[in-house]
Amino acid sequence: MRTAIYPGTFDPITKGHLDILIRAKELFYGVTIAIAADSKKTPLFTLEERMELLLEATKDMPNVSVRVFEGLTVEFARQCGAVAILRGLRALSDFEYEFQLALMNKKLAPDIETVFLMTQAEFSFISSSAIKWAASLQAEVSEFVPPHVEKALITKYASHCTGSKGEG
Repeated sequence: MRTAIYPGTFDPITKGHLDILIRAKELFYGVTIAIAADSKKTPLFTLEERMELLLEATKDMPNVSVRVFEGLTVEFARQCGAVAILRGLRALSDFEYEFQLALMNKKLAPDIETVFLMTQAEFSFISSSAIKWAASLQAEVSEFVPPHVEKALITKYASHCTGSKGEG
């Protein structure tokens, strides 16, 4: 039974992430989306919120599960019985970082492969960071994220604006 993990912060999940996931679930018996709890990034959404957003986005994908993990990605892959770590590539600029990560993971876990999937061209410029930036400025982001994620972004940034009124 060939399974893979798809690690990331998913803050928030985008249509680019879903593009990679939809294609990956056809290649593997099962895919576990692995939400990194200990990231160098400062997320907009809490772990619980990211888990809820991912569960909603994947509710119609029976061979996809969502879990939170801490520590080394390869150790989590072993815990899941995964044979591969999925990584999405948007542009050449992603490749150098991802290649270094893949080499380190291969050294740590020679039995686990890294599988790179190129996103489709229509999603190549989408990043969670860019979407958060646009949403923070009240830009339309429905083209880049599922409807429930857009709603969550609107709510999150509305509460940020409300919380900052009257300060200064």
